[in-house]
Amino acid sequence: MTLAIDLDVHPALDLPLLRDLILPERPLWTPSQLRDLTSTITTELTTPLLDVLRFEEPQRWWARLALTGGVEVWLLSWLPGQGTEPHDHGGAAGSFTVLKGQLTEDYRYPGGPIRTMKRQLGEAVGFSGGRAHQVRNLGVAPAASVHAYSPPLLPTREYASLEDVK
Repeated sequence: MTLAIDLDVHPALDLPLLRDLILPERPLWTPSQLRDLTSTITTELTTPLLDVLRFEEPQRWWARLALTGGVEVWLLSWLPGQGTEPHDHGGAAGSFTVLKGQLTEDYRYPGGPIRTMKRQLGEAVGFSGGRAHQVRNLGVAPAASVHAYSPPLLPTREYASLEDVK
């Protein structure tokens, strides 16, 4: 018996390298595997990513790059002043790598302190499912990032403040 594996790839990035990287047979990804994935996609597919990238107002722009049964990968753009509300990823592990510019991330694990990190060009971070964060472009130049989550398609939970993360 053969197992059917669902695979969806953005048409502009339907490249052998991306198909090899997203490993459709892998059911779940760890935070470090997700970090390696977003980092490799960002460094190895920079030109096709920049060709797809768009900047829009008044809200952020995003495009799903790939989806399997174990992972979803997104490209997001951030004009100066754009950002997310405080949120988590519904228990999914995640990662993002800065493709362009710089992003500020405030984050918190339940019961822990709120921390702030400036994520620079090329910087990658992986995180477990209990983490909540807020990502913003507080700089003066546009920014972009590649994100991955496993398991895929879990709904995010938004918070009024990271202080509400218990």
